Amino acid sequence: MRKRVFSGARPTGRQHLGNYLGAIQNYVKLQDEYDGIYCIVDIHALTSLEDTSKLQENIYELALDWLAAGIDPKKSIIFVQSHVPEVMELHTLLSMVTPLSWLLRVPTFKEKVKIQPQNVNYGLLGYPVLMTADIVLYKAEVVPVGEDQLPHLELAREISRRFNNLFGDTFPEPQARLTAFPLIIGLDGKDKMSKQLDNDIAIALSPEETIERVMTAVTDPARRYRADPGHPEICNVHWLHKNFIQEEEEIHADQCRSATIGCVEHKMLLAQDINRTLKSFRQRRAALATKPEYVTDVLADGARQAQAIARETLGEVKQRMGLI
Repeated sequence: MRKRVFSGARPTGRQHLGNYLGAIQNYVKLQDEYDGIYCIVDIHALTSLEDTSKLQENIYELALDWLAAGIDPKKSIIFVQSHVPEVMELHTLLSMVTPLSWLLRVPTFKEKVKIQPQNVNYGLLGYPVLMTADIVLYKAEVVPVGEDQLPHLELAREISRRFNNLFGDTFPEPQARLTAFPLIIGLDGKDKMSKQLDNDIAIALSPEETIERVMTAVTDPARRYRADPGHPEICNVHWLHKNFIQEEEEIHADQCRSATIGCVEHKMLLAQDINRTLKSFRQRRAALATKPEYVTDVLADGARQAQAIARETLGEVKQRMGLI
């Protein structure tokens, strides 16, 4: 029997290059090695969304991105988090064994407080508990994450371990599967690529929109004029471009140092390589967009499969806790 891998993404808008390079490509590869469970975590999205008018649209767009990228519903379960309400019940039960001090030390909580000081809600603090419930509800043993998500996963392991110590061996401790790509910095050149920070490049953009977006990217802050020698080692465009081409980008870096290529030219080359890489993805996405009923059916079938697993796990949890 193959191990289960679980991962989720918040439907706060279309997936961007950071999601694609750091997560989605990995999901597709893992399908041949594990039983995949991939969840559109709409409840998690509520921790930062104050306007939910586009939530259903965002769920559909995210599902389109995943399917077009190659996540195969014949190999993996794809579903919406709230369509399996057992996760909210397990979240409540796990919150009873999670010390508050564990949640207050999570670095991403402090970062989110800075981003949205007007909306510091309980869900934001309890995010890691719900994330733990997402994972252990399906007894997933592997979770693909970037390095920035390791504190959350380590907390999930601690919560699982504490539950097992209190009530008996129930959950496997999920193991991290680090993504092949480092943290992808956004167009501002300083923060992680994020829809919330508006420094992202959505993978579903048209070629023209991609060029327009890339042209806003911050480059070498020390290079003021076209004739100035560049410093690719501190240029975000250089580091982003390396994710698409390796050897050629080193040539571009040398050209940057010698000022034979300017920042605008370099950004145009980056945009062209992004468009070339995403061409087949965008074609598949456009074809899927003509069949919205197919996407709906995939999510409904995924929820049925996920709920069958969830009910069995939740029954075991409640029995061990003396609730039944």
